[in-house]
Amino acid sequence: MTLDTVNMDPSTDTNEAPIQNKVANSGLLSLDLELLHPAGKRVAYDLGQHLWQGLVLREQQLRDELKATDWSAYAGKHVALFCSTDAIIPTWAYMLVALRLQPVAATILMGDLDQLESHLYNRVLDQLDLTPYHGAKVVVKGCSDIPVPTSAYVKITTLLLPVVQSLMFGEPCSTVPLWKKPKVA
Repeated sequence: MTLDTVNMDPSTDTNEAPIQNKVANSGLLSLDLELLHPAGKRVAYDLGQHLWQGLVLREQQLRDELKATDWSAYAGKHVALFCSTDAIIPTWAYMLVALRLQPVAATILMGDLDQLESHLYNRVLDQLDLTPYHGAKVVVKGCSDIPVPTSAYVKITTLLLPVVQSLMFGEPCSTVPLWKKPKVA
């Protein structure tokens, strides 16, 4: 037998069935919430830094300190506005800080950084075009390099449930079935 008579192309071997990508052929749509991660830097603004002796908020002291603050440091950023102490902070104090942040910050939220992240994801998910998912078998991807808040998974579930054929969590090769549209008799 010479080399020119030997078939060296394994794809033409008729004794073996071709390898099939069952995941690709399954018709599953994968939705990766990490790809919807809202852009922008997240920062926290702690009203606790303005407390007199760490206990009491004085109006004039707060006004003076806010006036002296370089607000450009918050330009284009998503800001979580909170107080790290158990001090009672009047509503107007949060409003004064928001007035200073509003011209420069991309987002201002009363709460911590986790609440801010949930808020940002909710805004993105509220704008999500669900058309590609109508009648589809959808897998919401579970692993990501960027932390996705649990609230985003809850939100996407409530958005997808009315439109999908089935909903799963995980990876297309290993899913946790969550819901399947009942068959109409």
